[in-house]
Amino acid sequence: MANSAVINFRSNPQFKIRIERLAKLTKRPASFYYNYLLDEYLDDLEDIFLAEEVIKKIRRGKEKTYSLAEVESILGV
Repeated sequence: MANSAVINFRSNPQFKIRIERLAKLTKRPASFYYNYLLDEYLDDLEDIFLAEEVIKKIRRGKEKTYSLAEVESILGV
């Protein structure tokens, strides 16, 4: 496990119980499932939450937007 890091976080106790039960029934370490969840869903969470931040900036006038016509003009399409 040369490429690993320890992560410590608080969560709903039911999540821990469910992960531990799954780990026991499948004879895998609980860390396998935590890593699986992160691997499967972290990209989506980044997309969602970062997009929400951009939307907030647009609404505050701190982020510029472009129309399709402007983009086409800039790209010479």
